Amino acid sequence: MGSTSAHKNEGLGRRDVIKRSAALGLISVPTMGFLSACASSDSSGDKKVEKGKATKANPLGVNETAPLEVVIFDGGFGQQYAIDAEKKYNAAFPKAPKVKHVATQKIQSQLQPRFNGGTPPDLIDNSGAEQMDMGVLVGKKQLLDLTPLMDAPSIDDPNKKVRDTLRPGVLEMGQFDGDPVWIMYYAYTVYGVWYSQTALEKLDAEYPEDWDAMLALCAKAKRQGIAGWTYAGKYPYYLPFSLYPFIAKIGGREVLDKIDNLEPNAWKDPAVKAAFEAYYELYQKGYILKGTPGLTHIQSQTEWTKGKALFIPNGSWVENEAAPTTPKDFKMMVAPPSGLDSSDKLPFGTIWASGGEPFVVPANAKNPEGGMEQLRIMLSEESSKNFTKQVKSLSAFNGGTDGLTLSTAMQSGVDSLKKAGDNVVNPRLQDWYVKLQKEQIGVAGIGEMMAGRATPAEAIKKIQAFADAAAKDQSIKHYKHQ
Repeated sequence: MGSTSAHKNEGLGRRDVIKRSAALGLISVPTMGFLSACASSDSSGDKKVEKGKATKANPLGVNETAPLEVVIFDGGFGQQYAIDAEKKYNAAFPKAPKVKHVATQKIQSQLQPRFNGGTPPDLIDNSGAEQMDMGVLVGKKQLLDLTPLMDAPSIDDPNKKVRDTLRPGVLEMGQFDGDPVWIMYYAYTVYGVWYSQTALEKLDAEYPEDWDAMLALCAKAKRQGIAGWTYAGKYPYYLPFSLYPFIAKIGGREVLDKIDNLEPNAWKDPAVKAAFEAYYELYQKGYILKGTPGLTHIQSQTEWTKGKALFIPNGSWVENEAAPTTPKDFKMMVAPPSGLDSSDKLPFGTIWASGGEPFVVPANAKNPEGGMEQLRIMLSEESSKNFTKQVKSLSAFNGGTDGLTLSTAMQSGVDSLKKAGDNVVNPRLQDWYVKLQKEQIGVAGIGEMMAGRATPAEAIKKIQAFADAAAKDQSIKHYKHQ
């Protein structure tokens, strides 16, 4: 946990409070159509298939003749890794029809009507900009408890349960209240500040470990016509990938826990104030790539790989997603957020890493055992290695890198996890309260601040109001760190 000095966080900074600038324009909140309610289906149409007989080769009791439908989010990781795993399912159950594979980026708009109608697919990769709200799905009892999968023997070692093959924290991420496991996060994502080692070498610079050094490097880059930062301006909820661990580094992980728990005044913590003011300084000093607020995640990544900006907050899917525009000599790397100063509670190296790419089996799936078996196959060493080779990301399987040559990006992620040790944070807002995290905190709060349309104080006040409203909203289920 690093330093746990008893003094309060007041002062936290190495500088005077940034002078308040006038807000420019009004904050507009785009509607993103997240799943706010799922009807409890009593559809008498498509019913569950009859469960098969459980055997050593078929521990979950999959119906060997039943069809299986899988919907994959076609984003940064693509879909081939899933197709390859589906072929193994087809080989295991040759009497069943070929797995029906659907790939889309429109998860919510395509699947919400099917959830409401009681005809969802059997396995869903619930990811992307149109991700369905996980907290709502769990709260409305729309998901199957995956505990039978967790307790099933693993593909590689029948004496080892699937749950015992997972990386630390993955199983817990799929839990909300108590022991049931509602979500299987298949990828293992390292979030942080991504950069090109080649670009830093050209500036004769090293990755900055504190904010003074960060600002100095941004100033140096600006003199060379290079922006310090860019980000997904149209989807500014990418900014927390580096901002949240920055807050934790300054004030301790308990600050993030209070934010996740929707505690009163959690966003008014001095650590939040210090972090927001530091990021706002990037805007004030002109260190953000011009036009960034209008860029999508792909466009911002493209500008970054073209060398127009040094740093971008992102997750480890970025290597695969940005591959088409990344130069061969780019030397893509990830680093934990720079600290603020010597008053930080946690050491440099504090980083956000957690399960990513959430897979769910709907409670009303026709072939739920098949959906779980497909996940069991994906959590084998062979499928995990295939995933890592194809998409350049770690999987939830604890291993799967032996014998593989890792890219600079993947190796830096592995090294970052090793350096972090116990100082790995895992904010839960993005899966507990999707609308709050994306539309309100991300777009209407942080996004407006980084575009210069709100000061840090104004952004914090607005975000705290959003959090307070969510805490009082009895139509949504609330969760707390145990």
